[in-house]
Amino acid sequence: MSTTPDGFGPRLRTLRLAAGLSQEQLAHAAGVSVRALAYMERGRTRGPQRRTVESLAEALGLNEDDARSLETAAAPGRRRARTAVHPVPSGFLPLPWDVGDFTARGSALEALEALVEGPRPARPPVAVVTGTPGLGKTTFAVHAAHRLADRFPDGQFHLDLRAMDPHPVRPDDALARLLRELGVAEVSLPGSLEDRVGLLRSLTANRRLLLVLDNAADEKQVRPLILGSGTSLTLITSRNSLNGLEAVHRVELPLLRREESVELLTRIIGRERVAREAQAARDLADRCGRLPLALRITGQRLAARPQESLSRLADLLGCEERRLDLLRAGDLTVRAAFTLSYQQLDGVSRRLLRRCALATGPDTSPEVAALLAGVPLRDAELRLEELCDHGLLLADPSVERYRFHDLLALFTAERVAAEDDPVAREAAVNRTARWMLARATAAALHFDAEHHGPPTGDPDPATAPTGRDRARAWLEAERAQWLAAFHHAGAAGWNRQVLDAAEAMHWFSDLTHHWPQWADVFRQAAEAARALGSLREEATHLNYLAWAHNSCTHQPEAGLEAADAALVAARACDDRIQIGWALGYGARALSRLGRTDEAIARLRASADCLRHDASPPGRLALMTSLNALGEALRQHGRADEALPHHLHSLELSRQDHPGIVPRMLSLYEAVTLRHLGNSYAALDRPREAESSLRQALTGFEEHDMPGATGLTQLELGRVLRDLDRPDEARTVLAAALHTLTTHHHPLQAGAADELRSLTTNPVDAPGTPLGRAGG
Repeated sequence: MSTTPDGFGPRLRTLRLAAGLSQEQLAHAAGVSVRALAYMERGRTRGPQRRTVESLAEALGLNEDDARSLETAAAPGRRRARTAVHPVPSGFLPLPWDVGDFTARGSALEALEALVEGPRPARPPVAVVTGTPGLGKTTFAVHAAHRLADRFPDGQFHLDLRAMDPHPVRPDDALARLLRELGVAEVSLPGSLEDRVGLLRSLTANRRLLLVLDNAADEKQVRPLILGSGTSLTLITSRNSLNGLEAVHRVELPLLRREESVELLTRIIGRERVAREAQAARDLADRCGRLPLALRITGQRLAARPQESLSRLADLLGCEERRLDLLRAGDLTVRAAFTLSYQQLDGVSRRLLRRCALATGPDTSPEVAALLAGVPLRDAELRLEELCDHGLLLADPSVERYRFHDLLALFTAERVAAEDDPVAREAAVNRTARWMLARATAAALHFDAEHHGPPTGDPDPATAPTGRDRARAWLEAERAQWLAAFHHAGAAGWNRQVLDAAEAMHWFSDLTHHWPQWADVFRQAAEAARALGSLREEATHLNYLAWAHNSCTHQPEAGLEAADAALVAARACDDRIQIGWALGYGARALSRLGRTDEAIARLRASADCLRHDASPPGRLALMTSLNALGEALRQHGRADEALPHHLHSLELSRQDHPGIVPRMLSLYEAVTLRHLGNSYAALDRPREAESSLRQALTGFEEHDMPGATGLTQLELGRVLRDLDRPDEARTVLAAALHTLTTHHHPLQAGAADELRSLTTNPVDAPGTPLGRAGG
């Protein structure tokens, strides 16, 4: 046996240094915190629990004699004189067993240790552990109690308050059990709740106890059990947040990280088995939603079936319809854990929770939840917060939106199928779809440059988003839901509502051309127009569809097909403006397909078709065709031929056109100036290019056109580079990268390349994102 100093702390430090380990390394290997290890070495913790000593000895690689010597040094520190007036019996409320494979939660455990070891508070510290069902609240509290046990020599007690039972433990009964544990004879127990509270606090005032109140129902149940003075610690676990408890330390357990989830599986089934199927272990962590209960069930199933492969189980769990059925091991089931919390809700809150599962997208808003559940908005808002307090929903920390944990979403979908009448469910979906589609239509009209006056038609004007900024925020936040409503309307045959919504989205789509969903929107709108027998609207929305394929999905073959179909429909109803648009959109697709001569020919035909139409729509379409023709010529190396077309378009944009609002003309002027600037750049006239692009940039910023703004910044940065002004070029290119990245534009990579090296060749930008304003 090696020679080491006397006393547990010095002995431990000497052994650690001899092993060549830092405190951090030993703490990690032994599964204790660095703070706890430091306290042991300094003598602040003189007698750690036997299990802790065994873990330290194993981590240090001690032989049997050294391990026994370390345990011998720790033992005296556990035997401390008790200061209580009454003897503490061996007890009927012992701590449950601590699981040997406890994983993660290091920061939460260290926070509890800091709470215990910190300055003496005015009242005994209380920690409340909350979280989604299945997060391991009880396991955490029990593990923490074992880890902290040596700090509380006067006793550690565990009391299950049975919140999920039909009749949870009453406070006076819980007090009676604690008092008996503290040595009070049955005949000496006070009769009233108040007297029992007083006696408990007097008996514990000078004791250092650790009390685990597990599975608490509410504040009323636990308040009488909280100690009033002294240095004892109370750990409370609850499926409710217990927000009404004052001056408590809150421990909100998050989901495990992916690597922590894999580590838990590893500790249950063995490192070698996980190493053989590392990817399958990661897949299992994901299938279990990184929920400790689901992971433990999965691990114990695998431990009981040593021949079962992890990949097979991961494949089985990949089927959502049977995932909850498979997450069962003996009496442990994920579904049962969720059911206990679900059954605590009243009927309205249950319906609200179920109906949230009918919402589309990763989360839902109070408005959508209220519509689906058929309850007033204010009631829904309050109940959603209560569902979060019950751990059944997760609230977004920054906005008023709510989402499910993955497994809870499956559970709630089961409850919808089992409990909701199909007719009532369909009525809820229809009601929500009509409301959402009406609001989306009204919100989109904020961006219609041809629309005069404030938008109308919102289903609830009192709560409608006002102004472009709020309208855009709503449309983006609720994108999944109103798109689902749009598709529901199409399937239900609400053709006029579909067309009205799609037409309202026409200008808003210019601001968000990075959304590939626009192709689905305008395809469905064209089908609705066809169902209504409206050739003009069919041609219009087929043209919008061609724009979407050219600018959003970047599928020029589909864009050409849609443009050709629009051309057929437009000619059938002799709509010259839609003929011009169809020729232009077809040319845009042909250009992307490398068929430049055909594209130029179509654009000339488009301009000729529109040249003599003096109507406001005709003038706008002509400006677009002229710009597109100039762009095609420039990209074909004929920038000198492009200039006259852009100058003609610029002249038209600066004229007074009755029926066209000035804002629309200024937008077209910005589009034309961008094209003009690019043509000047191609002709090696960088100063004129800079002037035109700066004017275009100002216009796009005034019109809140981020896509066009980012592209123009990219093009201006290239011109500044050619003018040998690298500092200015870097500033503008950095702004371009930020704008394009923020809006997920495919040219963000090009901006990054330009910023990294100002010596690379210019990257030809695709046509303007302004599909209708820009051609």
